[in-house]
Amino acid sequence: MNKTLRFMAVPTLALAALAASGSPALAHDGSDHYQSTLNQLNGSAGSGTITVDVTGNQAHVVLNVSGMPTTFMDAPYPHVQHIHGGAQGVCPDPSADKDGDQVISTTEGAPSYGGIVTTLSTSGDTSPAAGLDLKVGGQGAAYTVDRTFELNAETKAALAAGTAVVVVHGLDPATLSAAGQAAKSDLAPTLPLAATSPALCGTLTAGQMQMPAGGADTGIATETGTGALAIGSGLALVALAGGAYVVRRRTAGAAA
Repeated sequence: MNKTLRFMAVPTLALAALAASGSPALAHDGSDHYQSTLNQLNGSAGSGTITVDVTGNQAHVVLNVSGMPTTFMDAPYPHVQHIHGGAQGVCPDPSADKDGDQVISTTEGAPSYGGIVTTLSTSGDTSPAAGLDLKVGGQGAAYTVDRTFELNAETKAALAAGTAVVVVHGLDPATLSAAGQAAKSDLAPTLPLAATSPALCGTLTAGQMQMPAGGADTGIATETGTGALAIGSGLALVALAGGAYVVRRRTAGAAA
């Protein structure tokens, strides 16, 4: 094999190997990916992000929350959080406060984000029935929920329709108006309004899984001592193989 043929063979073989390997750049991994950055509601100082990866009926959820109230009745503040669905798929704006206490309660926000379809509990039950179970809520100012569980049909439908909204509950009572501080929860009248009112909210949107580091690199590296080429992109391989073919054709023509 002469030098021109060897030059052509390397990128062509590399392209075949890339196709056979199932490169993330060329193949879908069979999962649907959703994410959201959670925005503040009701004067909350918190922040949060969430990713939801769905494969079949299994969901892997990673929720990170920080900047939330730390204590409630001399104990770590329990923050319940849910995926809501079946409504407009948006977070409420200030006009949702219908009773004028300057707090958007959970029920006042419901026309925007809908009812609970999944409880993002730290353990155990993830159905709407666990929605007010403080024992499985996030605890304190900052926490992570990272778990895999079976996703119900209502939540899958909301994700597919773009109406799934994540809501994290639990406000600092001191930040509320006088009327808000005096009010009882619209969901659990034995609790103050602050305990169950939304603090963070974000719509889950479909997105792509993060590519591995270096996956988008289009450079060419020479492997020491072998002369083999490492190509970081399928497109670069195609272009290189095509260029080698042209060189070969031109060389053959000159020889003729």
